[in-house]
Amino acid sequence: MNTLSVVKTGGKQYMVKSGDIITVDRMEGEVGSKVQLVKLAEFALDGSTLQLGAPALSETVTAEVVETGKGNKIRVAKFKAKVRFRKVMGFRPHLTKLKIVSV
Repeated sequence: MNTLSVVKTGGKQYMVKSGDIITVDRMEGEVGSKVQLVKLAEFALDGSTLQLGAPALSETVTAEVVETGKGNKIRVAKFKAKVRFRKVMGFRPHLTKLKIVSV
């Protein structure tokens, strides 16, 4: 039976199933190490079962760290009208790729 789970990490929620690769905000852990993600909900693809947490389920989702690195550059601009103030900054967010091992 194929199941999907909703997991929470870094203040965001992701819908995952076994074998998926997701990109999340930076997490602690070396490449190849296992991490546990909080499971908020789980349901079957055919709609036969549904489990909702209040706020989370007791089970966790196991994921493996595949890669760590930086994302694309994000530009941030500040502008004030009529005073000739313009400021452009940028940064590259630290990201982690996770492979979902078990749901």
